Amino acid sequence: MTRAVELAARGLGRTAPNPVVGCVVLDAAGRVVGEGWHARAGGPHAEVMALAEAGDAARGGTAVVTLEPCRHTGRTGPCTGALLDAGVDHVVVAVPDPTKAAGGGADLLRDNGIDVIEGIGHEAAAHGNRAWLHAMATGRPLVTWKLASTLDGRTAAADGTSRWITGPQARADVHRLRAQSDAVLVGGATLRADDPHLAVRDIDGAVQPLRVVIDSRAEVPLTARVLDDAAPTLVVVAEGADAARLRAADVDVLAVPADLAGLDLAALLAGLHERDVRSVLLEGGAHLAASFVAADLVDEVVAHIAPTLLGAGSPVLADAGITTITEALRLTTTDVVRLGDDIAITATVRREH
Repeated sequence: MTRAVELAARGLGRTAPNPVVGCVVLDAAGRVVGEGWHARAGGPHAEVMALAEAGDAARGGTAVVTLEPCRHTGRTGPCTGALLDAGVDHVVVAVPDPTKAAGGGADLLRDNGIDVIEGIGHEAAAHGNRAWLHAMATGRPLVTWKLASTLDGRTAAADGTSRWITGPQARADVHRLRAQSDAVLVGGATLRADDPHLAVRDIDGAVQPLRVVIDSRAEVPLTARVLDDAAPTLVVVAEGADAARLRAADVDVLAVPADLAGLDLAALLAGLHERDVRSVLLEGGAHLAASFVAADLVDEVVAHIAPTLLGAGSPVLADAGITTITEALRLTTTDVVRLGDDIAITATVRREH
């Protein structure tokens, strides 16, 4: 199962709106004879890929899979059918499929005489597939806020200079995060200040994420780098904003409700979900991040921390409506990695707050 989880991770950023899935097939003697993963939406599922590699050796063997095999026909046939045709005797499943369309595969296999064991490696497999599972449960994509700051929580010096707070390894890691995400999101202030490109660089075979720009008044300049053809782009505006200039230039525009506090971020995420986005990397500035935190829409944080002190300058997070320590947004650390001189801390939000 550990190997199956590793295989599933190869599909991150490539399979939306589908989950990432890994599969290992053992023969009757317990030897690995096939491996597979879901590489792209519409392509072969992990079980089909692994069974194809195993061939006749799968008969009487065991399929170890990170997600319950599907029982429905979509763009591809049901994985339960492939397992039955292959003649495996046992199927080991880490995580049940929560969807009505595809769920119930384990019961179907049992009804056809296959021994099914569930729950092995559940925590690791669920963590690897957390974006899809979250989206299926909530109807909105998982939001990961990526930040880069000094040890004292600054993102820019008092004079506004900010390049480069973190080193080259941390900056390269941002492209890994983008490549594993379905969408990358920034605000209009960041766009005007930095003119970011937001596309993935230096990762072979990466599927470019959807670049999403929040621009309430539809003022994005047509010369902005995010409007090139390196990756798809969506500009999010307030309902009633005049976006004719953008639409005339063939820019994809999504209008969402807004009030004096700003855009309805929940409606924005719902709109992205409808566009098959299951994971969002939030790269906006302090104010946009604060808006997402205040709306309780941040699910995970990846913090790149540089061993640097500024003492003054722009804070990493603006006012998020937290006024006392008892209201603090608590997170659970899931990973700590050294990136050159910098540290990357990954933490998930504790929903019990």
